Amino acid sequence: MGVVKDKFKLKAEAAGAEIKDLLKEHGNKKIGEVTLSQVYQGMRGITGLVTETSLLDPQEGIRFRGFSIPELQQKLPKAPGGDEPLPEGLFHLMLVGELPTEDDAQHITSVWQRRSHVPNHVFATIDALPITAHPMTMFVIGVMALQTESNFAKAYAKGINKKDYWEPVFDDAMDLIARLPRIAAYVYRRKYKNNEHIQPNGLLDWAGNLAHMMGYEDESFKELMRLYMTIHADHEGGNVSAHTTHLVGSALSDPYLSFAAGMNGLAGPLHGLANQEVIKWIFEMREELGTEEPSQEQIAAYVKKTLEGGKVVPGYGHAVLRKTDPRFTAQMEFGKKHMPDDPLVKTVWNIYEAVPPILQSLGKIKNPWPNVDAHSGALLVYFGMKEYEFYTVLFAVSRSLGVLASLCWDRALAFPLERPKSVTTESVKGWLEGKDEIWGE
Repeated sequence: MGVVKDKFKLKAEAAGAEIKDLLKEHGNKKIGEVTLSQVYQGMRGITGLVTETSLLDPQEGIRFRGFSIPELQQKLPKAPGGDEPLPEGLFHLMLVGELPTEDDAQHITSVWQRRSHVPNHVFATIDALPITAHPMTMFVIGVMALQTESNFAKAYAKGINKKDYWEPVFDDAMDLIARLPRIAAYVYRRKYKNNEHIQPNGLLDWAGNLAHMMGYEDESFKELMRLYMTIHADHEGGNVSAHTTHLVGSALSDPYLSFAAGMNGLAGPLHGLANQEVIKWIFEMREELGTEEPSQEQIAAYVKKTLEGGKVVPGYGHAVLRKTDPRFTAQMEFGKKHMPDDPLVKTVWNIYEAVPPILQSLGKIKNPWPNVDAHSGALLVYFGMKEYEFYTVLFAVSRSLGVLASLCWDRALAFPLERPKSVTTESVKGWLEGKDEIWGE
């Protein structure tokens, strides 16, 4: 069946039995209480999902199967001569819950290399879009065109026992992840590089090959892609892209349809598109101030002007985190190692010094600290990737690792169709007056 697939099967069977026992003994225990404000204001803080791959701690940040980002940078296998973790190793960890060996990571690299062929009709479908289309539109259309290759859709059409759903979902996940760098690079070269495409290098790792196909041969850029793909891979299950992938998958939509739906959520300005907004905001600030390296005082004045205009400072704040995002810190360390004197990167660091005190002084901001989006664009620009509209596509390629590993678990554990109860404001008013009971179903 395959080394990783066999290991996943054993882990899933054991986890399924454990969950069955938990529900049998504790299924009626209540977890917290839901307030009316949570119902109306985005369900913040409501525990309603199980996502095995990662957990977000408000103080410590993201942990993948219990490991922090600094721990992963130390413990995960690396490319020959490299210092940054291979995303293949993180995928192995998220999928089976064990730190991979060098051989484990190399095995996944080899599997993805073998499965990376993209049919010509996918490129033709992307080419049918106007060149002015947003890169995320092209990317998601490419994923949808690739859905013709779904193992799960074919198996379900022929008839398959529900206990075996996970197998074709697993194969779809592996195929899709393997093919995404080719689609992303095709979109990049089509839109920004005169439609001049670069064939994949079958000897490179997953992230390194993405860099190569986009046209970046600098080894430091390949290292950045390995770091970027690792730290953006997952952020527990409640964020829009992860939750959407899970939700659509719960209808037994195949991984292609589910992932495409999740990436349409990632493309929103309040989610993955934020990394595009950050670099755009910095470019506009530098242009208005007439300098490539504004002082902290100039930055502070521009931040106040942004806030007074009723706008937010992009890249700052997070729905869950209450400290500096460890993903920001990892990128800052990369910058200090590879580009310590770059004006744009130094500006990001000066913004980091200026913004939190200003936001704290407002007294209403729960988290004045930077998130992952506050830094990533500056690193990309340093290597020449100034096309900030494309940044969310990189985010999407990375996020496939977490959401598709989770989708494998969803089917292996036979999670049901997700269908929460909704209410009307009229029924809420009746409930508050003691006339109606609305929370029963």
